[in-house]
Amino acid sequence: MYNILIVDDSQDDALLLLRELKRNSLDINHQRVDSEETLLTALENDEWDIVISDHHMPSYSSSEALATVKEFNPDLPVIIVSGEITEKDAINAMNSGAQDYVMKDNLARLVPAIEREIRESESRHEKRRTEKDLEHLTYHDNLTGLANREYFEKCLHEALENSKTQKTSHILMTLDLDQFKIINDTCGHVAGDELLKQVSLVLLRQTNNSDTIARLGADEFGILLKNTNKAQSFKLAEKLQEYIKDLQFSWQDKPFTTSISIGVVAISQNTQSVQGIMSCVDMACNTAKEKGNDGIQWFNEEDPEYQQRRNEMQWVGKIKQAIKDDHFVLHFQSMKGFQNHCHGEHGEFLVRLNDNGRLVFPGEFIPAAERYRLMPRLDRWVIQNAFKYLAESGLGHKDEGTFFINLSGNSLSDKSFFNDVRILLKQYAIKPNRICLEITETAAIDNLSDAVEFISEIREEGFKFALDDFGAGMSSFSYLKTIPVDYLKIDGSFVLNLLNDPIDRGIVEACNTIGHAAGLQTIAEFVENQESADALKKIGVDFGQGFGIHKPGPLA
Repeated sequence: MYNILIVDDSQDDALLLLRELKRNSLDINHQRVDSEETLLTALENDEWDIVISDHHMPSYSSSEALATVKEFNPDLPVIIVSGEITEKDAINAMNSGAQDYVMKDNLARLVPAIEREIRESESRHEKRRTEKDLEHLTYHDNLTGLANREYFEKCLHEALENSKTQKTSHILMTLDLDQFKIINDTCGHVAGDELLKQVSLVLLRQTNNSDTIARLGADEFGILLKNTNKAQSFKLAEKLQEYIKDLQFSWQDKPFTTSISIGVVAISQNTQSVQGIMSCVDMACNTAKEKGNDGIQWFNEEDPEYQQRRNEMQWVGKIKQAIKDDHFVLHFQSMKGFQNHCHGEHGEFLVRLNDNGRLVFPGEFIPAAERYRLMPRLDRWVIQNAFKYLAESGLGHKDEGTFFINLSGNSLSDKSFFNDVRILLKQYAIKPNRICLEITETAAIDNLSDAVEFISEIREEGFKFALDDFGAGMSSFSYLKTIPVDYLKIDGSFVLNLLNDPIDRGIVEACNTIGHAAGLQTIAEFVENQESADALKKIGVDFGQGFGIHKPGPLA
């Protein structure tokens, strides 16, 4: 059925049009109006498919009716019907937005014209809706319906410009869910998605229409507060934290505690760029999370902690580029066997960065790589190049000797990392028992379940595993029962004062005794001189590593 609105001051002329429509079996619903007032009322109260207007109306011309319709809805088709119309009037009507004109002595054209214009109108309407849907998809997150990062950064750019021209101050927040990974890992992504939807609703309900809310990443949200000061933003942040805590999220009858860490930064006329302000608020949010879940952190550029973070963020770009351009280099430090059963070459691969000719040691770039989760990529680079060296030198094919490679805790939780190591092993065809992967005791304990699973799988493949910096933690000995390893590397801080401090010597002896009781071989780090080496040999430590034995150097 077509809804047709007829603009005509003559009832008889309107009946003439209706008779023609019905003669062609056109199923219609219609209404006749004869003035601007009645036309506007009809347009506001009902949905119309087409408007048919008489041309000659003494009190209300077709040009006036056309203007009224097009102002109300530019896409609603209008057909002019006239007993007589000049060519000039017809052209003016078409230029003003009319779709067609039909002479009363040729009404046979009316029905085809109506059907054609309604079809084209409907086509213009799937198109507009499709364009609207595409625009929505372009700027919104599919899961939550919130703005996405692209749109949010566009709004941030406008806020920055506004601050400069109008001297106004705005606030940017980022919010990070504290328990999201636990929920995803234990209940699956469906549960995680449901939590994200519930959090999104909280954010929408507790903010104003003038605020822009976006989902920036997996569990990260952003809020742009216009014309807001620090005190107001902290009040909102505290309120959001309370509502998130009160979510009482549960999945399949399993309850979870929910909380958010929030970073806050001011946008003023001194703010330089969107990228800069996003970096600042990310640093604030990360600081809030590291200080303990459910924190709020204001960004202060003068804070030394942020200066350190900024330095680390500069390293992020360098690290990514160095991996891409192959600017990392491997060095090697040999170990010495202290006991008669220690056969074959032992040593550790160490990574360095060639920064435009300057050799950069790990202490400068590893903290940034760990904080921004670049270590799995760097670990892959080290393993690939170490395997390549062992294959080309033939050391990886020998029957004796062990070569140590450090791993980060981040790599243990990277689900594809273990498979990538297996692929590299097959590619370079070296003996897996020549390789000993090692992680620090702290990293193993912080990622205990991931560490135990990873170590068990990698040892089944034939690799060995070492626990580095052993003895530094308060619970070292108890964790040794849980973590399946082949070597213990005794923390070097105790080895350094071995000769002068009886407590340090006692700790070294205890680590060595416990390691041997567990069937493991022991390695002492930071062996700086021959006297220390002799003492370690007497204690019964299996291997020594340090400048007193061999200084690290480039691979041959």
